[in-house]
Amino acid sequence: MQADFNCLFVIGIVDMTGPLDGLRILDLSRILAGPTCTQLLADLGADVIKIENPTTNGDDTRSWGPPFVKGKDGFDTDLSAYFVCANRNKRSLAVDLASAEGQSIIRELVKNSDVLVENFTANGLKKYGLDYEALSKIAPQLVYCSITGYGQTGPNAHKPGYDLMAQAYGGIMSLTGEPDGQPMKVGVGVADVMCGMYASTGILAALRYRDISGEGQHIDLALVDSQIAWLVNEGTNYLTSGELPKRRGTAHPNIVPYQVFATFDGHVVVAVGNDSQFSRFAEWLGRPDWIGDPRFETNPVRLKNRDALIAEIEQLLRQIETNAVVAGLEAIKVPVGPVNTLDRVFASDQVEAREMLVEIPNGAGQSDSIKMIGNPLKFSKTPVSYRHTPPIFGEHTDEILSNLF
Repeated sequence: MQADFNCLFVIGIVDMTGPLDGLRILDLSRILAGPTCTQLLADLGADVIKIENPTTNGDDTRSWGPPFVKGKDGFDTDLSAYFVCANRNKRSLAVDLASAEGQSIIRELVKNSDVLVENFTANGLKKYGLDYEALSKIAPQLVYCSITGYGQTGPNAHKPGYDLMAQAYGGIMSLTGEPDGQPMKVGVGVADVMCGMYASTGILAALRYRDISGEGQHIDLALVDSQIAWLVNEGTNYLTSGELPKRRGTAHPNIVPYQVFATFDGHVVVAVGNDSQFSRFAEWLGRPDWIGDPRFETNPVRLKNRDALIAEIEQLLRQIETNAVVAGLEAIKVPVGPVNTLDRVFASDQVEAREMLVEIPNGAGQSDSIKMIGNPLKFSKTPVSYRHTPPIFGEHTDEILSNLF
């Protein structure tokens, strides 16, 4: 396929065939978890048709602003920044699933589709005859991924699911925040995003099985399940010890020092991962006596004496400017970095070099271009592509339906 855009930093018009070129995905999801999944698959070359409800003007997040992308006339479009973040490379089809006509359209589409992604409540599409059991009879090749709050089974299966609920129920909020403060959510909808990542992996695995067997299958994925899965080391710490983890702000449960520190003019993160790094760190701070101190000489004893060590480090680093801390510790190969605000992030030479800021122009009725966060996957032979800006509501309805019947 041909790329039809110019990226902000790197990509001109070159031949790009993504690894998922030729796959068709019906995206019946909305908000963030499902759209994150399908945008990733779209970036990899899949043709994603986003099914949107005309009785509600499409995906809920279209109205989750400001900010909104401005149209060429200078007025707001229906592209909120929230919607934009997870819906590029898709075509928008306005279909009322509650109507017989809408249901007929979906049934026709699945006959020539590879994947369907939905995030209705458990069995929520059964009343429309669009559940996996019904659609698999007319499209046995279909991989059907259902994303819900608690999954299709269990005592909470009937409950709706939202990122904040998943972060609370699944335990990550109990680990996040200052020691004496309230439990805190992560600053972005990370439960939704990670659920979308699990969904994309599951879909690709099911497609692999389909290519071998000829059979599709149903994937049952829950926000809460996926959030519990990425408790990783803290979850396993609890299962191993039986002790509840504590909130530690930015501090690490198993490594000291490994956290944010205030400097004279800002903040840095220092990540001392082993004892040799700690020795160099202590020397640089002018405290070589820490190296042989039985309270600090190894990581296990530093964990036991965390409070005493951190208090001394804090006092020393507050007297040094951020740039001096970063330069000094980098010179002796102690992991360190500034705590950047987003203006610094997107202005950085690293973001430019890694193509993590892209600009996609020429959307229908949109401004000249839309800036978006780039895809982090870097393929040597089948690069990701940015073929379309996020669609305005129903933008491709006529195009898709004219080729369907």
